[in-house]
Amino acid sequence: MAVLIACTLIPLLLHAEEAADCTIHAGSCTKQAGAYSVTLDISPKPVRHMADLAFSLTVTPCTELPDTLVLDLSMPGMHMGLNRVFLSRTSGCTYRGKGIIVRCMSGRTLWRVTVLSPLLNNPSFTFNVRN
Repeated sequence: MAVLIACTLIPLLLHAEEAADCTIHAGSCTKQAGAYSVTLDISPKPVRHMADLAFSLTVTPCTELPDTLVLDLSMPGMHMGLNRVFLSRTSGCTYRGKGIIVRCMSGRTLWRVTVLSPLLNNPSFTFNVRN
């Protein structure tokens, strides 16, 4: 009975944790990270696997931030190896960089971009990538 309950509930719990919180195909996504507003945009749209992508991050206020930020690209619940995008400040509070979101052999499309910055409390954006 315990195995039946576990086999029924665990996938539901994992699926609930893996919901997209960003509709990146419709435009940029913004989150509050303490006193900071963090906006992620990826182009071209729709965002696809195995394509050259331009990542843009705008953080306000940005006076205390370094000239370089790092994005960690990962799949929730699945180890895909290290995939990082290095962003450089281009003007004002905007950072830009290029990277690729790899295709998962399982066919899953949910990805997470985490801004690796203790000052910003490492905000993350979860979205679906199109094939």
